[in-house]
Amino acid sequence: MNLGKSLEDYLEAVLILQNNRGMVRSVDIACHMNFSKPSVCHAVKVLKEKELLTMDKEGFLHLTEKGRESAEKVYEKHCLLTNHLISFGVDPQIAEADACKMEHIISDETFERLKEGIQKA
Repeated sequence: MNLGKSLEDYLEAVLILQNNRGMVRSVDIACHMNFSKPSVCHAVKVLKEKELLTMDKEGFLHLTEKGRESAEKVYEKHCLLTNHLISFGVDPQIAEADACKMEHIISDETFERLKEGIQKA
């Protein structure tokens, strides 16, 4: 499923925040991503419509199985690309920013070959 950079970033943020805090609300995402609450609310609505995210009665967000798979896929790309760029001597802040862009455009096939190559090295 091709969600586009923005929605993938939201899913990744939910995953990261859930891993760090356990429970996540829209306001947590807004703070984490430095976005406005209305922007986050719109994205949450779209992600709920796509059945990637649910919200419980207390307002906590939960990734669905499909949402978690998508978020973990993006986050895996992000981490591998960031770490590999840093290993090449790229400044960590630049590596982080570049990996965030690359994670959305690299094909699954290219990523898998890259991952295999890194694991063999």
